[in-house]
Amino acid sequence: MPVTLRKAVVADVPQMQKLINHLASQGQMLPRSLHSLYEHLRDYQVTEDDGQVVGCVALHVSWEDLAEVRSLVVADSHRGQGLGSLLVQAAFREAAGLGIRRLFVLTFVRDFFTSFGFALVDKAKMPHKIWQECIDCIHFPDCGEEAMTLILTDSVLERAGAL
Repeated sequence: MPVTLRKAVVADVPQMQKLINHLASQGQMLPRSLHSLYEHLRDYQVTEDDGQVVGCVALHVSWEDLAEVRSLVVADSHRGQGLGSLLVQAAFREAAGLGIRRLFVLTFVRDFFTSFGFALVDKAKMPHKIWQECIDCIHFPDCGEEAMTLILTDSVLERAGAL
């Protein structure tokens, strides 16, 4: 059975947390508590293979014209199969469907997001609202994550395979 993409459901949360916190333990992303995942479940989409969650991404609306692509993770066993791109495309489609055209990401993997058209931006130029989680992070203020933004035009959607 092929890998499928779908909206996350409550039963997915423990598997999502395991995937996210595995990379967080390696310093590659922020950890997520069960509480946070349940509270923001509607933000998430997952990829599933044979009943197992093997990837996830969230589109978190920050303001009327701004959303964050966050918690993008693919299981080690499924890397290199295009699932990260599939998840980003899903986030793009969701953002477009909501009428949100400005996206940002805080990331350690600049090249991956550059391939979708994201560009580096000075973190200080980002709205203060995005720092809500950062302030409580053990790595704040020098975590090494880079801020990147993207204007989600029709041509960006098409290039990303999200149309």
